[in-house]
Amino acid sequence: MENKENDPALLDGHPLPFPTKELALLWRIPFLTEIEPDKIESALRERIKELNCLYGVSQLAERNLYSMDKLLEEIVNFLPYSWQYPEITCARIIYEGRTFTSDRFKVTNWRQSSRIYMYHEAVGEIGIFYLEECPPADEGPFLEEERALLDAVAEQIGTIATRISADLELQETNQQLTLEREALQESNTAMRIVLARIEQEKQEVYRDINMNVEKILMPILHALAQQLSPSQKKYVDIAQTSLEEITSPFINQLSRSYRSLTPTEIGICNMIRNGMQTKEIAEARSVSAATINRHREKIRRKLNITNQDVNMATFLQSSMWEGK
Repeated sequence: MENKENDPALLDGHPLPFPTKELALLWRIPFLTEIEPDKIESALRERIKELNCLYGVSQLAERNLYSMDKLLEEIVNFLPYSWQYPEITCARIIYEGRTFTSDRFKVTNWRQSSRIYMYHEAVGEIGIFYLEECPPADEGPFLEEERALLDAVAEQIGTIATRISADLELQETNQQLTLEREALQESNTAMRIVLARIEQEKQEVYRDINMNVEKILMPILHALAQQLSPSQKKYVDIAQTSLEEITSPFINQLSRSYRSLTPTEIGICNMIRNGMQTKEIAEARSVSAATINRHREKIRRKLNITNQDVNMATFLQSSMWEGK
């Protein structure tokens, strides 16, 4: 016949009011049916120690939020006080290859242990040892309640280790992101410095070209023009105009604002801006007036002033187009 005296789901032989059998299995410690005052008092003292143990482990976890080693060092010295014979009890925790032992630790035959799990994998073990032989109980010299306590502590340690591992991983990720952000900021700063330097060098090159054209080439062309016939002088004028176009700030700004304009169209824009008529531009470029008119139509389209009552020379002389 089945013995129901030690059934954790029974109180004085009667079922506990659990709605399901699964919940009844969580009731690890059976109710005490003994009525002798001395035994009841002793059992209550043991339960108080066990409650203090679970509470103490929680407090130690709060005190060591990010140091698993420090936590285990304190727990392993705290555990012996929760067993029946604390004066002859020692403890050992093995966690991820590291061993933590309490004071006066010694491996003996009177022991009980429980595995520590993280993510359903065993990562260590808690062991409780008696240094001397003690009266037999439920599990060797150990009580059934002590087995439940040891399993609960092992589960607590596994949960705490999982939380600490996740927190440290998050901290490491945040530190890595901070370093990457700082590196990106430094790269951006360096890039701005490089771009500023490039722009400065461009301005220096532009000033050097202007100075060379103005101080060297233009005087040479002017002197050459004095020695040539009127028909030959036209080519010198074209050369001078071309050099002025190259060094003109207007040309640079127009090129940046309307990148679709060809070099020929930019040159014609500069002539129109300076007040030259179609016939004069055609003669200077040695092309027909019809060719210049076709260029003008293309330029108006690229400047987005087609079919608008806008004078091209006035538009190019204004600053309305700059930055478009």
